[in-house]
Amino acid sequence: MSFSPQLHTNWRIPRFRLTETTPAVLQFQNGLRMVGELHVVSRNGGLLFLPAPVHQGSVVDLMFHTHRGQVLGKVEMLVPVNSTQQAFRFVALPESDQRTLQTAFQSGLYRNIDEEERIEELRAAVARWNPPPQGQHFAAKFVGGLVALAGCLVYALYIHLFPH
Repeated sequence: MSFSPQLHTNWRIPRFRLTETTPAVLQFQNGLRMVGELHVVSRNGGLLFLPAPVHQGSVVDLMFHTHRGQVLGKVEMLVPVNSTQQAFRFVALPESDQRTLQTAFQSGLYRNIDEEERIEELRAAVARWNPPPQGQHFAAKFVGGLVALAGCLVYALYIHLFPH
């Protein structure tokens, strides 16, 4: 079994929001099981909707199905987001399950959250963008040109009046 990479770079692994309800099963070390829904997944972890939070730091087996096959890995449960949502990170995921996830991501059936967030940020920036009217651009350039011309004239007059 291989371990999920822990990247220490500034870019974030793409996260994918599942377009369909995806049941997930957690199996605890004592054999108990809890059924929930997987809503977000990446190569490093994801977000589950659960009937109750699981103790932070618990290491459990997580199983869910993609349209490309079953994925089964060991996960560490992270801090609950609220009473029904809890993040997890993969601590061990067999290479075959990593490949299953990767092919599911590449199929286009999952929505890339990071791309959607960047598109929304761009749309918001465009909506907020308020360029000055064309006349203001011309006026600013014209005044800047006059100031530069005046500076040149003053310098030329100075050189003419006080030759070296």
